[in-house]
Order: sequence, then C-alpha cells, then structure tokens
Amino acid sequence: MTYGPIDMIALEFESDQLKGEILPALLELAENKIVRIMDLIIIQKYEDGDYEALELEQLDEELIAVFDPLDIEISGIIQVEDIEAIAEGLDENTTTALLMFENLWAIKFKEAVLRANGRLLLQERIPHEVVLETLEIFAAKEAAETA
Repeated sequence: MTYGPIDMIALEFESDQLKGEILPALLELAENKIVRIMDLIIIQKYEDGDYEALELEQLDEELIAVFDPLDIEISGIIQVEDIEAIAEGLDENTTTALLMFENLWAIKFKEAVLRANGRLLLQERIPHEVVLETLEIFAAKEAAETA
C-alpha cells in the first residue's frame, strides 16, 4: 500500500477548550479526500505549567462528537516523547490539538514517481511566515534597486 506524505502539526489555541471553529475546514479536507486524519491528541497546559494530554477516546462525549465527523483513525504513531516535547514549549492556559494526517492528494504523484524508478531526495515544508518574510525581503531589495 502506498501512503502519501504524513505530517504532524500542533495547533495552539489561547483557550482552555476547543469549540470546533476549525472543524469545517478540516472536515472539507477529509471529505474531499485531500487528507486523512490519522491521530489526534489534545493537550491542555494549565496556569501552573502542568499539562494533560488526552487521546481522542479519552475526551468527554461532547468533544468526541465535535471530532466524530472526521472519522479519525487512531494510529498510535504519536509517541509520549512527541507529546512531552510539544507540551514543554506551550504557553500556560492554552489548548493544543496535535494532529497527524496523511496527504492523500500526493499518492498518485508518488506512485507515478515510483513507477518511473524515481526516489525522493528532499521534502521540506516551508512555514507560511517564512515565505511572507522572504517575499518582503525580495520586494524591499527590488524597490531599492529601482529607486
């Protein structure tokens, strides 16, 4: 079986609860088979610096119902070490969703590369903020050159 690239992201929210505001966008990605949610961990970091990490099946029924439409497969790939590393860097009084998802959109391309006896040499995700910063630097250089 061919898998698409798998990403793990941590989304921190300035709140002690998730209410599902991002769910429609995530659901659209899952329903359109762009991504497949493989795992979800909720981390709450408290005012005293302690944290609690809960897997999907450990959440209260109301929160499970929020995530239920995503048809999340609990893979168990996210490890305790991953959770500890993320939790250490979190701000107090925040809730974090740690998501692992497969990029289904890339499977056909990956299969084509494999059929052509190709291999992946580099895969790197460039954060949005870095792209914006770089474009601003280029724009400033261009403006200085034309001035």
